[in-house]
Amino acid sequence: MGNVMASTESVGSSPGRGNVSSGSRLQEASTTAVTGMPPQMVKELEVEARKTELSNPGTVEELHSRCHDIQANTFEGAKIMLNKGLSNHFQVTHTINMNSSAPSGYRFGATYVGTKQYGPNEAFPVLVGEIDPLGNLNANVIHQLTSRLRCKFASQFQDSKLVATQFTGDYRGRDYTISLTVGNPGILTGSGVVVCQYLQAVTQRLALGSELAYQYGPNVPGRQVAVLSAVGRYAVDDSVWSCTLGPGGFHLSYYQKASDQLQIGVEVETNLRLQESTATVAYQVDIPKADLVFRGSLDSNWQIAGVLEKRLQPLPLSFAISGRMNHLKNSFRLGCGLMIG
Repeated sequence: MGNVMASTESVGSSPGRGNVSSGSRLQEASTTAVTGMPPQMVKELEVEARKTELSNPGTVEELHSRCHDIQANTFEGAKIMLNKGLSNHFQVTHTINMNSSAPSGYRFGATYVGTKQYGPNEAFPVLVGEIDPLGNLNANVIHQLTSRLRCKFASQFQDSKLVATQFTGDYRGRDYTISLTVGNPGILTGSGVVVCQYLQAVTQRLALGSELAYQYGPNVPGRQVAVLSAVGRYAVDDSVWSCTLGPGGFHLSYYQKASDQLQIGVEVETNLRLQESTATVAYQVDIPKADLVFRGSLDSNWQIAGVLEKRLQPLPLSFAISGRMNHLKNSFRLGCGLMIG
C-alpha cells in the first residue's frame, strides 16, 4: 500500500506534468490579462462569433430547387426499372418504358462513383450515362477538383451525332459562389451560349446575386444578345423565398416545410414578352411508417398531377402510380411503374 501511494505521488509530481499545468495556467493568465475577461467568457464569445459567420449560399441554379423537388414528376404508360449494384462504386440500370406519346423501348444506364471524398455523403468523380439500342446517348461527368472548385460536363448524342454539350464550373468561396456555364460552343459555326452567375451571402438569411446570359450565332437577331437578371433568396427557419427578375419576366417561388410529413411549395413564372403567367402549387406528403411518398401539384392552366410511390418492404421493390389530368384540354394520362433494387 505504501509503495502504491509513493508511486502515485512520484507520477503526480513529475517535472513534465508540472510544466504542462504551469504552462496552461500561464496561458489562461495571459489571455485574461490581454482581454480583461475570464477565459470561459472568451470561449463563449468565440462560439457566438462562429454562429454569426456567413456560410456559402450555394449556386444560382439551386435557388428554386426546393419547389422543383416536391413537384410531381409524372410519366405515362408502363415502366420497369432494374437497379443492380456491381460494386461499391459501380451500378447499372435497365429500364423498359412502354407508352404511346413518347418513344418506347429499352435503355441501359451505368453510374460510377469514385473514391475522392470531400464530405460524408459526397464522392467524386461521378460518371452517369444512358444509351438506347439506336445509339442515342446521354452522358454526364461531375468532378470535384479541389475543396472549392467543382466541374460538370454533359453531352447528348442522337443518330450518331453530337447535338448538345454543356460545361459548368462552380467556385464556392466562404460566403459566395461564382458559376460559369458554356453551352453548345461551335468553333466552326461561331455560335454558343455563355452564362455567368454570382451569388453572395449578405446575411445569414439573405443572399443576393446576378446572372448574365450571352448568346451569339448567325441565327441570333443582331448575331448576339445579352440578358442581365437579378436573383435573391431569403430563408427563415423552414421557409425559403426565391426570386429571379429580368427584362423578360420574373420567377418567384416559396417553400415551406410545415412538418416532418408535409412540404408545400408555390411557384409563379411570368413571361412579359409572351404576356403569359403560370402559377403552380405543389406539396409532398411523407409517411415513413407506411414507406409511402406522395407528390401532387396544381397549376393555373388547370392541370392536376400526382405521383404515389410505395416501398414494398421487406422486398427490394418500389411501386409507383402516376396521373396527370387537364380539364381544359379534356386529357388524362396514367402511368404505373415498378422499381427493383
